[in-house]
Amino acid sequence: MIAAQDLHTEFQFPQEAESQLSSDTDLEDPDGKNARTAKGMAAKKGKKALGERTKGGGAGRVAGAGWVNGHHQENGMENMTLFEVVKMGKSATQSVVDDWIEAYKHDRDIALLDLINFFIQCSGCKGAVSGEMFRNMQNSEIIRKMTEEFDEDSGDYPLTLSGPQWKKFRISFCDFIAVLVRQCQYSIIYDEYMMDTVISLLTGLSDSQVRAFRHTSTLAAMKLMTALVNVALNLSINMDNTQRQYEAERNKVIAKRANDRLELLLQKRKELQENQDEIENMMNAIFKGVFVHRYRDAIAEIRAICIEEIGMWMKLYSDAFLNDSYLKYVGWTMHDKQGEVRLKCLTALQGLYYSRELSPRLELFTSRFKDRIVSMTLDKEYDVAVQAIKLLTLVLQSSDEVLTAEDCESVYHLVYSAHRPIAVSAGEFLFKKLFSHRGPDEDGLPRRGRQSLNGSLIKTTVFFFLESELHEHGAYMVDSLWECASELLKDWETMISLLLDEPMPGEEALTDRQETALVEIMLCAIRQACECHPPVGRGTGKRVLTAKEKKTQLDDRTRVTEMFAVALPLLLAKYCVDIDKVTNLLQIPKYFDLDIYTTGRLEKHLDALLRQIWEVVDKHTDTEVLEACSTTYHYLCNEEFTIFNRVDIARSQLLDELVDKFNRLLEDFLQEGEEPDEDDAYQVLSTLKKISAFHNAHDLSKWDLFTSNYRLLNTGLQNGDMPEQIVIHAMQCTHYIILWHLAKVSDGSSIKGDMVTLRKQMRAFCLMCQRYINSINTAVKEQAFTILCDLLLIFSHQIMSSGREHLESLVYMPDSSLQAELLNFILDQVFIDQDDDSNSTDGQQDDEASKIEALHKRRNLLAAYCKLIIYNVVEMNTGADIFKQYMRYYNDYGDIIKETMSKTRQIDKIQCAKTLILSLQNLFNEMLSELGFNFDRSSSAFCGIKELARRFSLTFGLDQLKTREAIAMLHKDGIEFAFKEPSPQGEGSPPLNLAFLDILSEFSSKLIRQDKRTVHMYLERFMTFQMALQREDCWLPLISYRNSLQAGGDDDTMSVISGISSRGSTIRSKKSKPATASKRKLSEEENSCSSSDAVWMNREQNVQTPVMMHSPHLTSTVLRDPKKMRPEDSYTFTMPAEQHPIQAAIDYNSGLMEDDEEPIVEDVMMSSEDRLEDINEGMDFDTMDIDLPASKNRRERTELKPDYFDPSSIMDDSVLNVSMF
Repeated sequence: MIAAQDLHTEFQFPQEAESQLSSDTDLEDPDGKNARTAKGMAAKKGKKALGERTKGGGAGRVAGAGWVNGHHQENGMENMTLFEVVKMGKSATQSVVDDWIEAYKHDRDIALLDLINFFIQCSGCKGAVSGEMFRNMQNSEIIRKMTEEFDEDSGDYPLTLSGPQWKKFRISFCDFIAVLVRQCQYSIIYDEYMMDTVISLLTGLSDSQVRAFRHTSTLAAMKLMTALVNVALNLSINMDNTQRQYEAERNKVIAKRANDRLELLLQKRKELQENQDEIENMMNAIFKGVFVHRYRDAIAEIRAICIEEIGMWMKLYSDAFLNDSYLKYVGWTMHDKQGEVRLKCLTALQGLYYSRELSPRLELFTSRFKDRIVSMTLDKEYDVAVQAIKLLTLVLQSSDEVLTAEDCESVYHLVYSAHRPIAVSAGEFLFKKLFSHRGPDEDGLPRRGRQSLNGSLIKTTVFFFLESELHEHGAYMVDSLWECASELLKDWETMISLLLDEPMPGEEALTDRQETALVEIMLCAIRQACECHPPVGRGTGKRVLTAKEKKTQLDDRTRVTEMFAVALPLLLAKYCVDIDKVTNLLQIPKYFDLDIYTTGRLEKHLDALLRQIWEVVDKHTDTEVLEACSTTYHYLCNEEFTIFNRVDIARSQLLDELVDKFNRLLEDFLQEGEEPDEDDAYQVLSTLKKISAFHNAHDLSKWDLFTSNYRLLNTGLQNGDMPEQIVIHAMQCTHYIILWHLAKVSDGSSIKGDMVTLRKQMRAFCLMCQRYINSINTAVKEQAFTILCDLLLIFSHQIMSSGREHLESLVYMPDSSLQAELLNFILDQVFIDQDDDSNSTDGQQDDEASKIEALHKRRNLLAAYCKLIIYNVVEMNTGADIFKQYMRYYNDYGDIIKETMSKTRQIDKIQCAKTLILSLQNLFNEMLSELGFNFDRSSSAFCGIKELARRFSLTFGLDQLKTREAIAMLHKDGIEFAFKEPSPQGEGSPPLNLAFLDILSEFSSKLIRQDKRTVHMYLERFMTFQMALQREDCWLPLISYRNSLQAGGDDDTMSVISGISSRGSTIRSKKSKPATASKRKLSEEENSCSSSDAVWMNREQNVQTPVMMHSPHLTSTVLRDPKKMRPEDSYTFTMPAEQHPIQAAIDYNSGLMEDDEEPIVEDVMMSSEDRLEDINEGMDFDTMDIDLPASKNRRERTELKPDYFDPSSIMDDSVLNVSMF
């Protein structure tokens, strides 16, 4: 036997060796018969094992055929190594192995050397073991020598390379080892030379620090072990057969007993036992030398290989390996950090639990690791969770008593999982647990109907659905059970019987709640059968059905139609007053094949259905039920089917009755001089609800409902006492009237004059909604606002797109007063604190559900208004009052505001920049009015504005050329605002808004060098000579802003935090590297700046030019390594004198992602410009979306990966001698 501790260093083996597989295994050799010395046995010839004469691996061939000097010869081709032959995969593995065996018999040293080099080359090593190295060097020395031959530039090796060739190589590699052992199992593996050398080599390589060696040798060793397990299994079977033959012969009477045969059988058994002992020694060496160390390797792939193979050993040779000594490794590894290793553990165990013979031997393991398996059903890796559930299903099959009720319940709720494979696996577990067991009294039950076996199973399904209180999604449960219980779920005949038939004597009837659940399950099963795709939230979309699935779908749809065409009117008649049941039942007809009403002669049942729908409409006022009735009529009124006329007549009669009733009630309700009572109001409201529900899906234009609805709304405005629900539904109905009218006008089916009528009605209704926005009732205001926003969007200039220029007269643009009212509504109704919200239903301020519902409603209102901004229905600058709320309401509306900013930037970059700076100016003015002009720049209000400016700056992304002109115009507006108002303290004091320059400095990093110089010169137009000399604290915003504009300075992208004063204010700065400078020609510098200066100077002719000396500008240029500079970076940027530099940059960059959306970038710090260019050089995208919640500042974001373009990540506080922001 080979001692594991000696395998790492020597090819030769010690004289004293351990003979046991493991201290706690059954594969023992107590007599130590197999301990041999390598030197003594290496010189011996291999034993003539049983069967060698017939299965000697090509003994009749010419020695060495197919090999020349250890290289393979195939059809006269050039010499190839064993690795190259296996890599090509063109030769059959059997023939390759047979050729190697022939070479081994001719010269085993050369053949074995070729096999050793095969393993070395399969590891990706470029070197090769020479004959001299093989004879004279130790194992560790050879491995160290091969390690030096590795290609250090690449970490790839054959087992990790991608592509079909290398995937096939892995398979061929494993097959080669398996075939090699199988072909050598009768002689060569017992010669104590080949196997000992290979095992020693693989053991040494598996302990290498080189991953490639360790990975490849571990895979080879594990496959070698699996092949040996097969050999040991065959030997065990042969030994059992020989023993039975011996016993049978010995038990014969003496006269018939053949002593020669007994001796042969004894000799054969002895040889088999010796071979078995040698195989056990080899397996013990591999297990102790490789597996025990590598199953906990640092590389997950290596650990996975070990677990996968030990599962194979336990399954193939359960007598030797299926015990706790080996199972414990699988149990321990189920806690592995890597999902792929945990997955291998579960799949290995599945193979064991699947076998009815092996599963009883796993009781101790199950009791020890059951809790871990149950917890893995919630694994973060979906594949692991799926296999854990499947394993528990196999455990459940093997024994019902192993899993407790708590264990099963932890799996049950997974049928509602959004991940479909998990849900389907949980559904199978549920089906096996609840539905698979039949009692002896259930065998004689009928197949269908209330008293059938399915009847009790359907009741069980209903009980389970109701007990899972956390979930109310029947469609998810049905989808989970569909693959294993579709026949049960499609037994609609039994479901109908349970709902309609009276219970038998002694049978407990379903409760009302159970009947409601059964109706929902029945509807979900019908939908699943007819649509053949998972419910919303599961799956990526509809898949293409196979021919068999399509046929099944058509058959199921035919069954549904034939069955429910008769049963549905009866069900509606029974549950006519139940809202939930009726709503679900009315959805069934949309899955009908309407032709069957005619072909099956079921017209009388259609009439019965229409009568029941009429009854439902008459008895109900619930919006959900009425919309279900309207949808059913819409589906049945299909002109393609012969039943259209029958259904259309019934629909027209119903609507005639509703409209006549509404007009009659309205006359009484609006009669002057009489105050309407509650009963009249209820009648009007219920009829109006029904008309609105039908108008949503049906064109009711011929009944001319606009006049009556408009009259109702107008009366409500005049009197002010109209019930809110009547007003809301009247507005909704009028909205439908206008949309149906527009549809007729758009498709050209209208008559002359309809366009004028529509225009008048639309404008009158918009004015009506505008007046209702100022209503006292909140619900009415919200309905009027929502409808008005929709109409303004529909009738905007977009209506003329797609060849509809004839609708130009319908375009309606809101005037300034309407825009102001819409904006004020948003500011008053949306941007409010949660505690101030008084819109919660029933006054339940502390009810979390009502708060969420109220927030959802406010988000819809804000989204409706933001769409008007995006589509240019209202002025873009009205968005300033929205954008300024970005930080304060980030958690509630941050995503909506961010998306609005992104879309407006795509429309007009410059106008968007002006809107952003306007929002900051508005906040600054509000702060001044609240705190006064002597405010503290370290105050929370000012710092909040500055942080908002930083967020706005990040939205412009990293591509400075793309946003060049927009940023420049932003600075222009900011400078003008800062110097707009003189100081209230008189001459010599800073202007009133000078501190705004501190906010504006947040955008300096987005200016390119040329524009920084131009902005700086524009700033100097507003400065006096005395301003430039001021150094007091109140002038620090001007100083810091000028410093941020110093073109070509060491830090031209710094961001300065407000309040650099003695009151503990902070600075955000950075350490900069000295830049390599190159001087420019003076004429070139003047040429590059003259035009830009002229443009900026000429934009404000009314501003007096200050009398002062211009401060000298830095003109150094940061140079990059020429070797790293791209060709497009080496151009010389020149422009004509009359062209603005910003415009020139835009023209140069035109066509580069102009229409791309630029998401907000949260924490990309402003970096030096040369580094910023390096970032842009290595990226093929505009910006990075790493937005964080507003409450997080840079100090709190330490968990982020260090950003080496972030000053805070490369500079500590001691460098600046101030605290970092």
